[in-house]
Amino acid sequence: MKKLGILLLSITILTSCAQEAPKDYAKVSGKLENNKDSLITISNRTGILKTIKINADGSFNDTLKVAKVDIYTFQTSAAKRAPLYLKNGFDIQITGDAEVFMESFTYTGTGADNSNYILAQIAMSKSIGDPGLILKLDKQSFEEKVASLKKDFDSIVGSYKNLDSILSVDAKNQSAQMVNFFQKAYAENLQNAPGTPSPAFTDYVAYKGGTKSLASFKGKYVYIDVWATWCGPCIQQIPYLKKLEDAYKNKNIEFVSISTDESRRNGGSWEAAEKKWRDFVKARQMGGVQLWSGKDFSFQKAYKINGIPRFILIDPKGNIVDANAPRPSEPRLTELFRSLGI
Repeated sequence: MKKLGILLLSITILTSCAQEAPKDYAKVSGKLENNKDSLITISNRTGILKTIKINADGSFNDTLKVAKVDIYTFQTSAAKRAPLYLKNGFDIQITGDAEVFMESFTYTGTGADNSNYILAQIAMSKSIGDPGLILKLDKQSFEEKVASLKKDFDSIVGSYKNLDSILSVDAKNQSAQMVNFFQKAYAENLQNAPGTPSPAFTDYVAYKGGTKSLASFKGKYVYIDVWATWCGPCIQQIPYLKKLEDAYKNKNIEFVSISTDESRRNGGSWEAAEKKWRDFVKARQMGGVQLWSGKDFSFQKAYKINGIPRFILIDPKGNIVDANAPRPSEPRLTELFRSLGI
C-alpha cells in the first residue's frame, strides 16, 4: 500500500512537471507571396508593438509580448494592412498574397479564429454596400433587409467557436448595434423624407458677395454639396461637380456648395476659417454658388449630417427630393435628374 502511494505521488509530480507554464508572449509567423517589402509592423492606437523582418522568400517569424489584448494592425512598408487579434499564448501563422493582402489572408494556429472572425466581419460589412440605399427602402423592405443582415452577422459569430472571451462579448453586441444604428437612422430619415419641406438655411455668406438663403433659389431644383476644405473625399468630388455644372448650366437647377469650415481647425479663428474657404474656392476655380455657413450649423443639424461630403436635392417648391442624394461621380445622379425632367 505504501509503495502504491509513492507510485501515485511520483505520477502526480511527473504530470505536474510536464504541464507547460502559460506563455508570456505571442508568436507570429507565415509567408507572403509576391512580396516586395522588407518589414512588417504590428501596432495599435498607442503605437508600434513590434517590427518584424520579412525574408527574401516572403517568410517571417517572430515573438512579441502583448501588454494589451487587442485588435492590432498588421502592416507592410507599402501601407497594406490587415487586422490581427493578439494575446499572449497565441501562435498564429499568416499566409496570403502581398498584392491582394487582406482579402487573401488565412490565419491558422492557436488564437487564429479571432482574426478570421474579424476578416469575415469586415467582408460582410463591405457586402452591405451603401447604407443610404437601405435607408431609402419602404418600411417592410427595410425591416426585412435589416433582419436579413442581423441573421448574416449572427451566423458569422456562430461559425467561430474559439473566440477569445473579450472578443466574444463584443461580437454578440455587434449585430444588435447594427440593428440599432439602422433603426435610428431610418426613423431620423422619415423626418426628411421625400416630399416634405426642406429645412432651410438663411443668410449664408456668398463668395461672390452678399448672402444667400435657401429661399433665394425657389422655383429651381437645388443640388446642395455640404463640404469643407479639409475633407479629402469632398475634394475628390469637385471635378465631377464642375462637369455637372457645365452640363446643366442652361437647365432649371442650381448647384450650391456650402462650406462648413470652422474655427477649431483654424487656430480658433472664424476669420481664418472664412479666408481659408475663400482662398480654396479661388485656387480651385470652383463654380456654382459657393456659400460658407460660418457659425450657423442649424441646416446641417436639421439634416442630421454626421459626415461629409453630403449631397441633398431639393425641388422648385422647396421640398426634399433626396436628403442623401447620389454623389456627382455616381451615374445614378444623372439618372435621377433625367427622371425629374431636369
